[in-house]
Amino acid sequence: MPPNDPQWGKKNNEGPPDLEEIFRKLQQKVAGLLGLQGRGPGTPSGGGGGHMSAAVGSGVVLVVVLVIVVWLASGFYIVDEGRRGVVLRLGKYHETTMPGPRWHVPYPIESVEVVNVSAVRPVEVGYRGNPKNKQPQEALMLTDDENIVDVQFAVQYTLKSPEDYLFNNKAPDDNVLQAAETSIREVVGKSKMDFVIQQGRSEIASRVKVLMQQILDRYKSGINITTVNLLAAAAPEQVQPAFEDVVRAQQDRERFKNEGQAYANDVVPKARGIAARLIEEASGYRQSVISTAQGDAARFRQILAEYEKAPAVTRERIYLDTMQQVLSATSKVIVDQKGGQNLLYLPLDKIMQLAAQNPNPPTTIEAPRVNTAPEVSAPPPLPVVQDATTVRRDSLRSRDRDAGR
Repeated sequence: MPPNDPQWGKKNNEGPPDLEEIFRKLQQKVAGLLGLQGRGPGTPSGGGGGHMSAAVGSGVVLVVVLVIVVWLASGFYIVDEGRRGVVLRLGKYHETTMPGPRWHVPYPIESVEVVNVSAVRPVEVGYRGNPKNKQPQEALMLTDDENIVDVQFAVQYTLKSPEDYLFNNKAPDDNVLQAAETSIREVVGKSKMDFVIQQGRSEIASRVKVLMQQILDRYKSGINITTVNLLAAAAPEQVQPAFEDVVRAQQDRERFKNEGQAYANDVVPKARGIAARLIEEASGYRQSVISTAQGDAARFRQILAEYEKAPAVTRERIYLDTMQQVLSATSKVIVDQKGGQNLLYLPLDKIMQLAAQNPNPPTTIEAPRVNTAPEVSAPPPLPVVQDATTVRRDSLRSRDRDAGR
């Protein structure tokens, strides 16, 4: 019963199909298609030779089938995560496959190259392996101010187009190295030496990264620059001591400038404050002098008006005021010449000081008596002096009486 019979397997006494019989029939059909099947037993050439030819033909067919199966199975491949499969058909780019199990027409019709696009690849410029292992032909370059600097930096890149990376690059690392060297020389050649060595490292690295990416994209290299690390930027070893002296001198100059600026910041505000104070004092003095002059002029006009009314009284009053101003700042001694040889000494300045210190001075003060000659008779009693104001008033009255006589 053929295996495709719908009644197969339904009868109780029938077992599974004979696989050997099925395989033999398959071989006969393949041999018939290939013209290798032997003649039947009724033919003249039948017999044992026909069976031998059929067996040989069946073996050849089996080998061919196995070879075809193995050949087709060789087309299976697996693309890992972070990688891409580039399929080539007869040596020409056909497609790019993503991660996962894939199949392609086996060799020699198609071939696959698996490219790692997530790996970070480094390139060193100016050194190899260790910064001490310098490469002078790469590290030494000229700045805009015609100075030579020694620059060492590292570049890291990944792949963004596997097909461009495979077919447009003969030596990818050399291409990146040459692009990096070209970019750094252009950037350094447009910068000053102090900017390259001191404060401009980060800016130089960013500019080199942008310029490198532009160069590699122009050549369709399929490379993506991720980082540019500027490791060292200094003067060449031959002139390093002199350069260090220059750096120290520049640092001293900056320090002196800062110190001078700090001193100026301290002195200038003080000088401005003193100048402002002097200006204010001068303005106040000017205003005071003007006010005093105006007051004196007004007082003089008032005195002139009074003088025109009573010249003698006004003149006497002016004289007394003047004497008061003069005598108030001098030591005063009163001598009695009419008392004979007895000298009366009256220190009015001391009396005024005692009166100022004691708010309740005594009503009378006895002046000391100085005897310069032998005493002949009892001296007359001393006049009573109450205070300096009373003495001055009495003197003025006596003068007025003398003038009336």
